[in-house]
Amino acid sequence: MSHEKLTVAQALIKFLNNQYVERDGHELRFINGVWGIFGHGNVAGISQALHQNREMPYYLARNEQAMTHTAIAYAKAKFRMQALACTASVGPGSTNMITGAATATINRIPLLLLPSDTFARRNVGPVLQQLEYPLSQDVTANDAFKPVSRYWDRINRPDQLAWSLLEAMRVLTSPEETGAVTLCMPQDVQTEAFSYPSDLFEKRVWNVPRLRADKNLYLEATRILKRAKKPFIISGGGTLYSEAAEELKHFVEKTGIPVGETQAGKGALPFDHPQNLGSVGATGALAANRVAEEADVILLIGTRLSDFTTSSKSQFQNPDVQFIHVNISSMDAHKLSSLALQADAKATLQDLSKDLDGYEIDEQFRQKVQSLKAEWVDEVARVTNLPEQEKMQQPNIIRIVNEHAGKHSTVVCAAGSLPGDLHKLWKCGEPGGYHLEYGYSCMGYEIAGGLGVKMANPDREVVVMVGDGSYQMMSSELITAIQEGIKITVVLLNNHGFGSIGSLSESVGSQRFGTDYKYKKNGGDVSDEDTLPIDFAMNARSYGVDVQEVFSYAELENALKSAFNSDKAQVIVAEVDKVQKVPGYHSWWDVPVAETSEVESVKQSRVEYENNRKKQRNYF
Repeated sequence: MSHEKLTVAQALIKFLNNQYVERDGHELRFINGVWGIFGHGNVAGISQALHQNREMPYYLARNEQAMTHTAIAYAKAKFRMQALACTASVGPGSTNMITGAATATINRIPLLLLPSDTFARRNVGPVLQQLEYPLSQDVTANDAFKPVSRYWDRINRPDQLAWSLLEAMRVLTSPEETGAVTLCMPQDVQTEAFSYPSDLFEKRVWNVPRLRADKNLYLEATRILKRAKKPFIISGGGTLYSEAAEELKHFVEKTGIPVGETQAGKGALPFDHPQNLGSVGATGALAANRVAEEADVILLIGTRLSDFTTSSKSQFQNPDVQFIHVNISSMDAHKLSSLALQADAKATLQDLSKDLDGYEIDEQFRQKVQSLKAEWVDEVARVTNLPEQEKMQQPNIIRIVNEHAGKHSTVVCAAGSLPGDLHKLWKCGEPGGYHLEYGYSCMGYEIAGGLGVKMANPDREVVVMVGDGSYQMMSSELITAIQEGIKITVVLLNNHGFGSIGSLSESVGSQRFGTDYKYKKNGGDVSDEDTLPIDFAMNARSYGVDVQEVFSYAELENALKSAFNSDKAQVIVAEVDKVQKVPGYHSWWDVPVAETSEVESVKQSRVEYENNRKKQRNYF
């Protein structure tokens, strides 16, 4: 057996260059680049290896958390079949990536993290930026990645690398286990050489299988579905990751079963499809939530069943409701005491279409579904055509951006009031057209995420919609867009504070305390009149992007036309009314209210809260 003498970092990059995935006969290189910021922890190791091996593209970010968001968005947009790696220097550079690790793991998205670590040989410790732990020499700041990683290891010797790389790839390419994979790279070990077997660097193809459910459980599921009088489907991200959109469409057209979409699952069925009743849950649509309330059988497909999807377990009110869950993850499949079909969504929908041949919902239920769909279409038209007021209204802006972006576009968002409004109102016509990070709802994700989506789909128009609060947390990636030549259009909605949390604060009786961007008086109280003079247009322009500030819907339309005709990153700044809200539709979200208070508004909110909790159900 031949060997190659390489540093640990060189071996790492050479190995990653030759890792591929295959599904349904399609083969793709898995790691398509490395995002990084170099410091003393990795400049002589991974930096040197990337400089030497130009087969692996390298991208420079401005913030370590931001580059993880870009990598997550890229992998999500690629339906988890391709990914990016991220490297950072020892200490704060690396721990800045912990939020990204949590975001990836919670959302079940592959993300390879390569944080630098302190010296393995220890004799020079404590080194710059080293965390000293008095009970062990084997603990560093990078141990903080453990609870938010699906696989974690520290490479303390060069010969450990090969086995860790194989395990890392196994987890990253597993539909069930994927998430953040963290390989901690001590700064001295990165530069150490070792004679690696040449076989390690040969092309390796990781098969992504389409698992089918246990036969007996599957047969029981078909029996339950055939008896269903008011069945309902909740389609989650697993439908998209399995690339099962066509299979879902075929199945619901044969059976007439209506569909509700989660944040991660939106776009699997076109918005105007007769069976698509829109969003479901706490940010759900009138039609989907009404049907979910009465459904006797709910077929769950690839959803985490977060509190937003279940309206904090208050959405499903039929006392005899039964759940069937098709999910590649055993943990998710068993939620709500479902009949758990641990299986691939595409394969299972294909089987159900065949084995439920002849089953259709009855005419009375079909007419009700059609009536609710029509009612929801009218409601969307009403909500997104609000009369002109002093300030622009967020729902109107969503409609205008949606219309001008066109069908072959992707909207990107993550936090604030926008995700709820987009979930209800954005008309998505194809898979990949709606990209919300809502598992972690991480503020600051939006612009960095937009870069990843555009890298994954260069031919798509990518529109990032972001509120002023989230924009201020990570606007720096606009310069990365210029540096890398990545064209995105950012629509920045300014409501002078945290609009979503301000509304939530009101709902729990706290009267928007601490949520406005306003001057403080001498006594420490916030002024009721004067907002902080933040010039977002000037800020964005300083990064080198093209900027337009708009004050009317006509100006917004002209700005969008100009932005979409440009090949350079764009920012459109619009001031909006923070008080305006899209209604909730037969839904609730459990945010506990103080049980005792001297404030009358809190007391009133507590009464309402206790009444809503009565609708919550346990599923044993």
